[in-house]
Amino acid sequence: MAVRFWTALFLVFPCLFSISNASAGDADLTYRTCVSGCEISGCVGQECFPQCNSSSNGGPWYIQEPLYLQWKKLGCQGDCRYQCMVNRERERETLGQAPVKYHGKWPFKRVLGIQEPASVAFSVLNLAMHFHGWLSFFITLYYKLPLKQDRTAYYEYVGLWHLYGLLSMNSWFWSAVFHSRDVDLTERLDYSSAVAVLGFSLIVAILRTFDVRVEAARVMVSAPILAFVTTHILYINFYKLDYGWNMIVCVAMGVSQLLLWARWAAVSSHPSNWKLWVVVIAGGLAMLLEIYDFPPYEGYFDAHSIWHAATIPLTILWWSFIRDDAEFRTSSLLKKSKTKAK
Repeated sequence: MAVRFWTALFLVFPCLFSISNASAGDADLTYRTCVSGCEISGCVGQECFPQCNSSSNGGPWYIQEPLYLQWKKLGCQGDCRYQCMVNRERERETLGQAPVKYHGKWPFKRVLGIQEPASVAFSVLNLAMHFHGWLSFFITLYYKLPLKQDRTAYYEYVGLWHLYGLLSMNSWFWSAVFHSRDVDLTERLDYSSAVAVLGFSLIVAILRTFDVRVEAARVMVSAPILAFVTTHILYINFYKLDYGWNMIVCVAMGVSQLLLWARWAAVSSHPSNWKLWVVVIAGGLAMLLEIYDFPPYEGYFDAHSIWHAATIPLTILWWSFIRDDAEFRTSSLLKKSKTKAK
């Protein structure tokens, strides 16, 4: 097998996760007044931000602000919004009111400047599990299984798996960065890397489930999908980050893979098929965390961060299935070669 089924499930939602500018929190008059006052005075109560006074009379502060502060979102606007949000949520809590979203996000507590510390931590763990899984797959192929005379692996999908591992680690890396600093650049990189993995996963899902081995046929399958995915990534980065269209693209690719792998699981006699079913069912249940969105517990653990946590054990299981598939295919090919030799 050359691609994880649950990529289609777990990477759809980062594609769908958009930042709204019309949430209940930022529409609140008290919050808006606080932010406006902070932008002028540079202070929220006793808390003052020196970077808000860095502008001159030649233009607004958000143009004068240094680029590295804008990227890190530790500038005047980011600090004003955060402190006003914290103060407003304290007031709402004393009134017995539930938390609300601000600019499309729940009121998270920062840790060392990180906006969503739980999601960042779990994204990093996912990246680590993918690296471990990819490395163990590499060791299994080249140090535990028999090799051909030219020292290449018998497993037909080895090249695709290596590329998949790199794309997955890249995707989780940008997920961690995006949840650390939510700015336009990190958002686009997170979305683009998720779309890239989904597109690649769709290609390999077709190749594996239909057992496409001829190189020319693989090119014919891959070319149109690669062209579409590349065009889509260019579109959302350099023309318009259309959340609605991006949602349609991600869902279409995800559902397509869902159907392909479900069909394969139903007809396959793979000895480790149970691992596939566990990942499929658990992945479907994990999606409910994204549907049932709730405020962060103690300011850290919301539904999205818990969903990130749920993918960690599934990543371990899926790479285990990949190794089993490599062993299964290698064993089958060796048996066929021995039969022909007789």
